[in-house]
Amino acid sequence: MYWYQYLSLGCLGICVLACLWHFFRLIRLGKPKDLSRKSGNVTRAEIYSYTLAMMPNNKESAYLHIPAFTSGIFLHIGTFLSIALFVVFFFVDPKIFPEWLTWTCVVILLVSAISGLSLLIKRMVSGKLRDLSNVDDFISNLLTTLFHIVTIFYLIFAYQAAIYYYIEVSLLLLYLPVGKLRHVIYFFAARYHLGFFYGWRNTWPPQKMD
Repeated sequence: MYWYQYLSLGCLGICVLACLWHFFRLIRLGKPKDLSRKSGNVTRAEIYSYTLAMMPNNKESAYLHIPAFTSGIFLHIGTFLSIALFVVFFFVDPKIFPEWLTWTCVVILLVSAISGLSLLIKRMVSGKLRDLSNVDDFISNLLTTLFHIVTIFYLIFAYQAAIYYYIEVSLLLLYLPVGKLRHVIYFFAARYHLGFFYGWRNTWPPQKMD
């Protein structure tokens, strides 16, 4: 392995340890406590929280912004694929990938990279979004989108793009536990707390009106 691959592995170790710290901190906080009288089914609400409640028509305003919601979905799909490829690259040389597999990954990542750039540009040009945004929002989006882009170049050009690929991945891994990207851990806790809160009060799952 080259030095930049060892660098990315070291950054991965730091990232995993930091994420574990966040995870165990959540565990130590314990389950939610509610002093109100229970009137609903918390288990059903938890299931709803992780499934149908994620659909845009069940969110507060996502149904009004379907293009942005869809771009976010593509961005996440590309991120999961990029992470999977990062692991695979340590065991399999991208040069020996079947051509159909390489170009399938490239097309998916190209769509996700365009989605990420579109969301970044929208955040920059929209006055309302700028007012709601901070530096972390821009850095997180940029690092994630670049992750997709350098993965595309590594798939196509392999060794010529390797150093840029592993340096960008290292930066992303170091930033993940300290920026908004750490929602990879807090997402599950947040959905659990939402399900508990609204399930306890018999609000989730929504009751069908006659």
